[in-house]
This record gives sequence, C-alpha cells and structure tokens, in this order.
Amino acid sequence: MDTQSLRLFVLATETLNISAAGRTLGMAPAVASARLAKLENLLGAELLHRSTRKVSVSLEGQDFLPYARELIAQEEAALAAFGKGTAEVSGTLRFAAPSTFAQLYIAPLLPAFMDTCPDLTLDLHLSDAQFDLIEGSYDLALRNSVLEDSSLTARKLADDNRILCAAPEYLDKYGTPTTPDDLLAHRLVAFRDPEPRELVSVDGTKAAFAPRKAAQRLIVNDGLTQARVTREGAGISINSLWAVHRELKEGSLVRVLPDYTLAENPALWLIYPKSNVVSAKVRVFMDFLIRNIGKTAAWSEL
Repeated sequence: MDTQSLRLFVLATETLNISAAGRTLGMAPAVASARLAKLENLLGAELLHRSTRKVSVSLEGQDFLPYARELIAQEEAALAAFGKGTAEVSGTLRFAAPSTFAQLYIAPLLPAFMDTCPDLTLDLHLSDAQFDLIEGSYDLALRNSVLEDSSLTARKLADDNRILCAAPEYLDKYGTPTTPDDLLAHRLVAFRDPEPRELVSVDGTKAAFAPRKAAQRLIVNDGLTQARVTREGAGISINSLWAVHRELKEGSLVRVLPDYTLAENPALWLIYPKSNVVSAKVRVFMDFLIRNIGKTAAWSEL
C-alpha cells in the first residue's frame, strides 16, 4: 500500500480539503484526487465524502484512519532503524486536554515547543468536559482518570492529589470543620455533581463524604471557575493541588481537614491509541510535557 497516498488521506481528514492536502505533499489537485480515488478503489470503500461545497470523513474513513496513521508510523520507524529517512516531526498533532490544566501549565510552554518543531501544527481541543479519544480522532490526550479502554495506552505525567480547601474569610464566617461529618453543614463548591467520596486520615481512619448531602451546593463545570469562587468565599471545594497550590502558599486558600486526603490516588495520564509504533510527533510532544511538567511539578512539594 502506497504510504504517500496514506499521508494524503490523513492530511485530507485533518484539513477537510483534498487540494490543500495534496499541495502540502507537492501534488497538483488533480493528482491528489486521482491518488485518493485509487486508494479508495484498493480498499473498496469511500473514505471521504466530496461535494462541491465541502469534504467530510465517511464512517469507513473514520475506521481506517488509525490504521493509516500506524502504517505511516511503521514506515518512519523502519527507515529510522536503518538510518534512512528523517522521521521528522511534521504534520498535524491533535491534542485534547482539560482546559484548566492546559491554561495553567501547557499554554505557557507552547512557544518553546513550537520553536523546536517548526514543521508541526498543533490542533488543540481544550475542555473540562468529557471527550472520546477515538471518536474525536485525537493523536494524544490528557486525562485525570484511570485508563479503562483497552484500545488505549497511557504514560503518567504527574500525580493529581486532591484536597479540601476554602477561603479564610469563609471559614471565619461559617466556622472550620473539625470532622468529615461537619462538612454536611457547609456550603460546597462542586465540580459537576460529584459522587460520594472516601476520606482517609493520617492514622488510617476512613470517613464517607457525600457532597450531594451538603447544606448548599454551587455546581460548576470549569476548574478555573471552581478555584476562583472558592477563593472568593463561596464555600468548601475539592481541588487538585496543581490547581490551587499557589493560593495555598500565599494564604488566599487554606486546607480544610488537613489530616484527611481523598482515598483514591489519581494521576494525570497522557493517553493515545494503542499501536506497535508511536509516531514521532506524539512521542516528541509527550517527552516534552513529561520533561517540563511531570519531572518538575510545582505542586509536588506540598
């Protein structure tokens, strides 16, 4: 199978423009259309729907896309093993991440990364909402939950310890909880609508915490908003240390029930579709994030 035609197909799915994809690979529009048609004839399926107005990826094209990317990665790895080819970091990298974390830690690093990979286009999807890696055709994603999908692979970026915190002004006004049971009488700033959580003290004592039973709740779906309203005195919230470690150091937020932590041990994971070969663009970006965030996590000192 002609890997140049595979590259054309992958680029066309990213740009939704066959002529533009062809020009990137040095092909005239007519040549690009002919090569794509030849690939479709070989596979016996229409990979892209064409009309006079737009191009869209067919269901068969969506199914074939991860295989096309893997075949290209296999070729690059084989050439690199024999000292041939460049396995250059080029093309488009589609990366999905929670917007709160990305704004705080990834966005400031992007200029430096782009300087090291001038031929790479980063297509970022930033949202605190849930997303599907495969359906979204992402090359790489950041998640803060345990990997359950067997079609995916993960590398740990950093720990994601969670704590209870509030503004000093809120505690002065409504009192400071001394036991987990005291939380039920307080206002809670909740990220979405959380399920019951288990707290564990330093001596191993376990306690149940049911956020939905709190006296009053403010439910948000954005991490920066959650930290902001907590800092303004709206209530007690469960926050990741990476989201509030600066506020804890400066005193605008303080830990609530400091002897307790959440029983689970979450982490931040870089996930990508399972493959025998990781493409150069994915590997380089993962290594960059781990080197600049994971190994020097500012919140790990707390």
